[in-house]
Amino acid sequence: MKKAMTASVLGASAFAMAACGGTEAASTGIDTSDPITGAEVEAAQQAWGEGIVKIGGVFTEEGDYRQAATDHINEFYAYEESDTVLFKPTLAAEDQFRGTFEGALSYFVGAEGTEDKGFALAPYTAVRWENEGTVIDEDGDKAIAMGNYYFTGTDGSETKVEYTFGYMKDDNGDLKITVHHSSLPFDPS
Repeated sequence: MKKAMTASVLGASAFAMAACGGTEAASTGIDTSDPITGAEVEAAQQAWGEGIVKIGGVFTEEGDYRQAATDHINEFYAYEESDTVLFKPTLAAEDQFRGTFEGALSYFVGAEGTEDKGFALAPYTAVRWENEGTVIDEDGDKAIAMGNYYFTGTDGSETKVEYTFGYMKDDNGDLKITVHHSSLPFDPS
């Protein structure tokens, strides 16, 4: 199921503002005359998934996977543009939240002495998205998408993960992630 909505609801706008550090569009230089679109969100999701696949490929080829992950984080996350990035990775229990670039890098490529084993090193061959919905605030400078994404392993099996991603536009008009929450589906057994 695929849904796209534009929200003028104060709650959604307030959530998006809080997630982005509460910055006003005028103070960030964002051109509010060019609002975020659902198509831009979907393109950002596709590119993020391709980036995860790339990191694993670089690792498999014994290349500089740390640099590939660094480039990925810099391209897709708002650690430099926003006061706050709320990142709760799927496979994090001890260090649940990754509010810094270093925390995100550790999650994606692993770090000795931590729970991080290198999520992006799996490797994966594809990432497929199923958006339940996308909410774009009335100013069009923030968006939130929620749904499931599926990570395809080298054996062809898919792992379903639930997600919520929040986006803002940077000064160049590129979408950056300000909220990333992932979790495995509930298992009642």
